[in-house]
Amino acid sequence: MSRKRCLILGASGGIGEAIVHRVVEDGWAAGVQYYTNEEKIRSMQQDVPKDQWAGAFQGDLSTEEDLNAFLNLLPAEWDAVIFAGGHMYSGMFQDMDAEDMDALYYVHVKALWMTTRHVLPYMIQQKHGNIIVISSIFGTEGASMEVAYSSVKGAQNTFVKGLGRELAPSHIRVNAVAPGLIQTKMNGHLTLEDLQALENDIPMGRAGTPDEVADAAGFLLGGASRYVTGQILHVNGGWS
Repeated sequence: MSRKRCLILGASGGIGEAIVHRVVEDGWAAGVQYYTNEEKIRSMQQDVPKDQWAGAFQGDLSTEEDLNAFLNLLPAEWDAVIFAGGHMYSGMFQDMDAEDMDALYYVHVKALWMTTRHVLPYMIQQKHGNIIVISSIFGTEGASMEVAYSSVKGAQNTFVKGLGRELAPSHIRVNAVAPGLIQTKMNGHLTLEDLQALENDIPMGRAGTPDEVADAAGFLLGGASRYVTGQILHVNGGWS
């Protein structure tokens, strides 16, 4: 019996890597997308049994041309897709230039749209599928100094809600995980003082871990969530 196949976009990031390991532990074959960190992907492959490695696919998702090139090389037969990639922009909104805005839009929104459209025909034909988006607390709450990032994460959340309704009759579930403050390189710009101030504002008193986000994704991927679709699962220690 062949294994079900799950594609993880942004697999070389802290959360993406944790999700790859969780998916493999749960018995899936994992395919991974990455941009530049080929060394991390090679190391990851060594930890995955050969029959659970569904391939590595390099791709820059930040421009129309590069996104199309990636999709032209990406197989379309996946039972599940988890969007865990992306980057943020921290700074005053009026200081952003159009290039920074475009990159956020393509990586977080257009790549989500286009990749989902790429894999849907197979899922619809099979009458099953699972799409999971790693969004952000800022997609529901918004954040000063991260306004554009908040807006693309908000777009992800409403995409999940709309598509979840649209695909439910085809037995394809669509959900999101919205992490709060997580211990990843994305938050490496924070000073120790800033980090402590944020943790003091979190009811559970600490930042979350990539594994805790991966556990939430694993729940949404598994049978225990078979009646869950169009939902945003908040993993934030009570922070709001």
